[in-house]
Amino acid sequence: MNTHLGTAHGRVEVLGNHTDYNQGLVLAMGVEYATEVVGSNRTDERLFFKAKDLKESWEGNLQDLSPSPDKMWANYILGVLRGLKDRGIPLKGINLEVSSNLPMGAGLSSSAALTVATQRCLQKLWNFSLPPIEMAKISQESEHRYAGVKCGLLDPMTILHAKRDHLLLLDFRSLGVESIPFPSTATFIIAACGEKHALVDGEYNERRASCEEASRLLGVSSLREVTPDRLLASKGKLPDRIYRRALHVVGETDRVTSASSLLKKGDMAGFGKLLDESHESSRINFENSISPLDQLCESSKKSPGHLGARLSGGGFGGSTLHLIQAHRQTEFLATFQKEAARRLGHPIEFFVTRPSGSA
Repeated sequence: MNTHLGTAHGRVEVLGNHTDYNQGLVLAMGVEYATEVVGSNRTDERLFFKAKDLKESWEGNLQDLSPSPDKMWANYILGVLRGLKDRGIPLKGINLEVSSNLPMGAGLSSSAALTVATQRCLQKLWNFSLPPIEMAKISQESEHRYAGVKCGLLDPMTILHAKRDHLLLLDFRSLGVESIPFPSTATFIIAACGEKHALVDGEYNERRASCEEASRLLGVSSLREVTPDRLLASKGKLPDRIYRRALHVVGETDRVTSASSLLKKGDMAGFGKLLDESHESSRINFENSISPLDQLCESSKKSPGHLGARLSGGGFGGSTLHLIQAHRQTEFLATFQKEAARRLGHPIEFFVTRPSGSA
């Protein structure tokens, strides 16, 4: 029986929080942790999925691709099959086994990594190809239809284009991607706050709806069309909550533009300050931070080698991203772990990573 492997690294949003579905700008990167999907064709129309790390399995058939009520991880695969079927790709019975060292719920896009890895595996199994943007849309549709999360294209686009030792500047109006070299003088720490990142409870969708309402009230098709000065001048047209949501998104795209310029100049201190500003905006304006995330960022500021810190991903749990001086990594971690454990009341899980390449 011939088997094929599909691999996809996780991703982390470096700067540009909730800007993707507002046609804004994002700086992102792949991380050094990945999801693998091993697959083989069957001779019947049965579907058998196994999640090796969860020690769970799911069985079904090609005639029923409806969501599973109790196996969320299987739904992402079913969503991919539905997306391929909608695009005229003939489906076959398959066995798939999923394994991953990406922590679920940590904001590293474990779900998008699963949908991209599944697509890469199936393309080898069934001998077809799709352009990256179409693959990203299939991953997005899987989230929309099968998880109820109205996410943008950020996660799959980053995973599909990630490049080692580079950050990606993604433009979600033009769908353009630019790779920017990341200096060896800095590195990243990703720290899990201990509260699971879960977006299916409606918080994410509420933030998206608020951004859409802000666009409607401002008479624009998306918040990408709004500058910080224009938003300030229009403050009286918006309810306070809607204004603060828009202020965060408009400010984030502006920060990404500034950060990209600083990165090209090698100004990592200035780059880091923008990460700190981003977290404050998330905390005050977008209200998608929680106390453990705030405590991790505050712990970072008290640690030697700190350049900047912010929540990463949708928020409401998950992880924080810490930009630090590479030569002070050992010092930073010693102080950071102690300070974070004191503040949170428990040891923290963390990962050290530089920008990683696409699988």
